[in-house]
Amino acid sequence: MTEAFGKGHHLHLIDGSAFIFRAYHALPPLTRRSDGLPIGAVAGFCNMLWKYIQDGTGPDQPTHAAVIFDHSSKTFRNDIYPLYKANRPPPPEDLRPQFPLTREATRAYNISCIETEGFEADDIIAALSCKARDAGGRVTIISSDKDLMQLVGGGVEMMDPIKGKQIGPDEVFEKFGVKPDRVVDVQALAGDSVDNVPGAPGIGIKTAAQLIQEYGDLESLLERASEIKQPKRRQTLIDHAEQIRISKRLVELDCDTPLDFGLDTLEVREPDPEALLEFLTRMEFRTLTNRVAERFGTAAPVITDAPAAASDAAPAAAELPPIDRSGYVVIRDEASLAEWLAEISEKGIVAIDTETTGLDEMRADLVGVSLCTGPGRAAYLPLGHVGEGISGDLFGGPALAEGQMAAERALAMLKPVLEDEATLKIGQNIKYDCKILARLGIRMASVEDTMLMSYSLNAGSHNHGMDELAELYLGHKCVPIKDLIGSGKSQINFAQVPIDKAAEYAAEDAEVTWRLWHRFRPELSREHVATSYELLERPMINVLAQMEMTGIRVDVGHLQRMSSAFAQKMAALEEEIHALAGGSFNVGSPKQLGEILFDRMGLQGGKQGKTGAYSTSAEVLEDLAAEGHDLPARVLDWRGISKLKSTYTDALPLHVNPETGRVHTSYSIAGAQTGRLASTDPNLQNIPVRTDEGRRIREAFIAGPGMRIVSLDYSQIELRILAHVAQIPALKQAFRDGIDIHAMTASQMFGVPVEGMDPMIRRRAKAINFGVIYGISGFGLARNLRIPRAEAQAFIDTYFERFPEIRAYMDRTIAEAKQDGHVRTLFGRRINTPGINQNGPAAGGAKRAAINAPIQGAAADIIRRAMARMPAAIAHLPVGMLLQVHDELVFEAEEGAVDDLIRIAREVMEGAAEPAIKLDVPLIVDAGQGANWAEAH
Repeated sequence: MTEAFGKGHHLHLIDGSAFIFRAYHALPPLTRRSDGLPIGAVAGFCNMLWKYIQDGTGPDQPTHAAVIFDHSSKTFRNDIYPLYKANRPPPPEDLRPQFPLTREATRAYNISCIETEGFEADDIIAALSCKARDAGGRVTIISSDKDLMQLVGGGVEMMDPIKGKQIGPDEVFEKFGVKPDRVVDVQALAGDSVDNVPGAPGIGIKTAAQLIQEYGDLESLLERASEIKQPKRRQTLIDHAEQIRISKRLVELDCDTPLDFGLDTLEVREPDPEALLEFLTRMEFRTLTNRVAERFGTAAPVITDAPAAASDAAPAAAELPPIDRSGYVVIRDEASLAEWLAEISEKGIVAIDTETTGLDEMRADLVGVSLCTGPGRAAYLPLGHVGEGISGDLFGGPALAEGQMAAERALAMLKPVLEDEATLKIGQNIKYDCKILARLGIRMASVEDTMLMSYSLNAGSHNHGMDELAELYLGHKCVPIKDLIGSGKSQINFAQVPIDKAAEYAAEDAEVTWRLWHRFRPELSREHVATSYELLERPMINVLAQMEMTGIRVDVGHLQRMSSAFAQKMAALEEEIHALAGGSFNVGSPKQLGEILFDRMGLQGGKQGKTGAYSTSAEVLEDLAAEGHDLPARVLDWRGISKLKSTYTDALPLHVNPETGRVHTSYSIAGAQTGRLASTDPNLQNIPVRTDEGRRIREAFIAGPGMRIVSLDYSQIELRILAHVAQIPALKQAFRDGIDIHAMTASQMFGVPVEGMDPMIRRRAKAINFGVIYGISGFGLARNLRIPRAEAQAFIDTYFERFPEIRAYMDRTIAEAKQDGHVRTLFGRRINTPGINQNGPAAGGAKRAAINAPIQGAAADIIRRAMARMPAAIAHLPVGMLLQVHDELVFEAEEGAVDDLIRIAREVMEGAAEPAIKLDVPLIVDAGQGANWAEAH
């Protein structure tokens, strides 16, 4: 008879889901020889189980044990917050068939295998831990998952299975700054980007811990939030109180998770050797099969289909050791650097990262270079560290801290290796490193980027920064940069960080990059995105780096004059607004404006938020203006001028580089999930092109002496792609014949001749043509055209009647997105569609995004292909490529080379889809030139 669980008993709870993913990420791909079934994660999982359960001896040997699994991705938390874990990537295709095999493996070991529908593994672990603790037993949770740390204490401990490290209350306090019983309060405040727990914006773990320590618990903190001295923190807690409470419900584990079995059923049992060996043999795990057979004193079954030379492959299949920062090397002399460079040349691959004094690649100084050639094999080469409180520069001599090579000598030694085409350089956002080193005379060749690999694999699923990727794919928490440089007024730059501390941080970056590359590289082929990565992402690194370094000239005087004119115009508008309002108020205050519109003037449509303030968003004001109200219309005018003034005429002069006299924007390759590039610091892609003010701002972007600005712009490229992918005969023929596509659409819809068409009818057709690409609704079209909603919906209905192929394309694309979890562009770019299978408003947005993604994504792919080919095509001309703005490329050319540039660049752009794709419609590129950007466009 089984003894009831109680005092003296020890329960091991193994986080099975974490074991699976750790095994999958740690091992290279492995398939079963007999049929090609992926089994790498199963192999790692079986080895872990053998180590932690069957090989255990001594007083810590468990009397009871269970492996706990997640049943499915959807749990009760998704009912609380539909976006919970929405950012997580779907499991890799080759991992999915291994999930049921890990359950089968658990049962083969004769260990209890537990999962409950609607609950996460963590909740089952919580329920079992609480039950065992209440019964007087001891519990060890075998996991390093921070979410389980709230359970520690009172007989419950954790063990990190990789590090072999016990996690008790002291370790929890070290991580969270609070005792285990307040971990959920800290997590609720700090949120979790990996699980998409919102938390309180701007509050991290450290601040959250301080607040909980001061106020005792979360509810007390929220009730007394008005007492907090810091205004921003106080307002954040007041404004987001409900969001924080929801976050607590998301992170708090459910100790009342229903269990349909007793603890006594989890008693450790010896496996049935016959059943276990049958499973291991079927999986073709020869080494483990032999080990188990030896343990039970039986003959090992013969595995006839085991992979050839399995013993030779064993070292490669071994689990990578955890990252250990203590083993990093600091390169301080020529001899050491020479040894590392020889190793890099021999291996033909190195992960590299540069450390600098700032984030502006055109102004920051190089402080050091980190290198990694394999797991645990990383080093830091300091070059520009200064003593505490000393302000030095890269070649500053006396100001430099001791123990560093002369920068000029180190760079001279690095140059041949980094410029060697035969040596692969891996980076995380390596475009930054390329620009830093290019300013110092090193043009890195043969580069790869783990950020872009992640983007190719998971666009739309999560962000692609190193810290997030390290947690998601390596289960590793990187050293936060703030731990080294601080924040606020006391912040220092990286040059002031002591070399030994800097080495741990910098070399870790290089090793994480190497491990991510090791993880992502084979997956590109498995997920069928290797081609899009090689054609669309990787070539952009050096192309954009060169564009960004070239920059564009700006007429600062012109901007200053515009800024003054804008100020005068805003003042005049304010007077008009105050007169319409019947009194003065702060036009820039949404709160005051809402009170004027909806309380004083009594306009309809006011919606109050949680704080009681009315919404005065652009959408609200546009609706009011459409009803004929002058005040909201004038406020929209004021806001438009104010934004242009603050964003461009005031800000652009501050971005002029004093050394080059030019503005150097930075392009994010992995920003928009559709492949569109994003311009930042400053953003040069959102300058209005159809307004007088926007055109005047573009006049400030000027050519140098003897030069001209040249603009080449794709004509209606997204509509052309729509005609191709949706196979719309009428649109395809119109594009082939060069017909006015909007007039043709209007003629098709409304039965009116193209000749002498009313411009208003054409405008409506144009709005639908472009709106349908974005899944516009009758409500949206009604707002755009300022017409009744029923009339707008009738236009859309007529449109789909005339072009049924578009509706078929939409339905087909949504079905594909629902089935696969992603859509693809013509060029194979994969764009994930999280939320497509949800209900409610989120699903509507996901469907619209899915419809638009293949079209906008293909347009982005085409201009990327053109940009990748352009440098070689125009290399012989005295020209430079300066900007990319959606469908437009901007160049600067000597006056005598303008015609050749237009001819060659147009040819490259119009043929960019080929030979990969043969479009059914021609691509047309419009070209212009002038002394400034406005004249050229």
